[in-house]
Amino acid sequence: MDAARLLMGFDCNSDDGVLSLVNGWTKNWTGMDSSARIVDFEENRRMVKWSKREQITRVLWALAHPLFVLSPRPLWAWRRMLLRLFGATIEDKVHVYPSVKITIPWNIHLKRGAAIGDNAILYALGRIQVGEGAVISQFAHLCAGTHSYRDPRMPLEKRPIVIGPGAWVCADAFIGPGVTVGAGAIAGARAVVMKDVGENSIVAGNPAKIVGRR
Repeated sequence: MDAARLLMGFDCNSDDGVLSLVNGWTKNWTGMDSSARIVDFEENRRMVKWSKREQITRVLWALAHPLFVLSPRPLWAWRRMLLRLFGATIEDKVHVYPSVKITIPWNIHLKRGAAIGDNAILYALGRIQVGEGAVISQFAHLCAGTHSYRDPRMPLEKRPIVIGPGAWVCADAFIGPGVTVGAGAIAGARAVVMKDVGENSIVAGNPAKIVGRR
């Protein structure tokens, strides 16, 4: 499936050349209206993605964010408190570095002893859970949101991410929407992880593949 057709929002896998839209309509490629082949950005912008309360709280978090990012590194308790004030579930002895980027705090659950390193991104459109003693290294990106690319409206999807206890997401690794990284597993530096990783497995590369066991 080539990238251009992915962006058009169609499933091009059928052998008979018939392209199926997610909304159930089927048309032959040659007879399809050209306007159906592009993203309907106007409809996308009309869709309700967040409640009014969520929108207001996101604005408040943006205003409070300097209190987080400008705090000295040793003030772990201060940052835990700020995150809890905005609805995050933060257990004891969690270390979140001040340069960490957290989109929606109330969608994160950091279990006891978890560590989130410098410049890591928790793009928590959906739930993100980081298990006990797990480590998210510098510049890692946990992306719990995507779009349904086969639908011309590109609706937002909020798929949860789970990082198991004792797991290690290494520097610059990308963990995609809906992925579970099992207990004790390792995602190597700059790995692109788009599928679940089993317990104690070591994955690396783009796309990530198993390269060993812990």
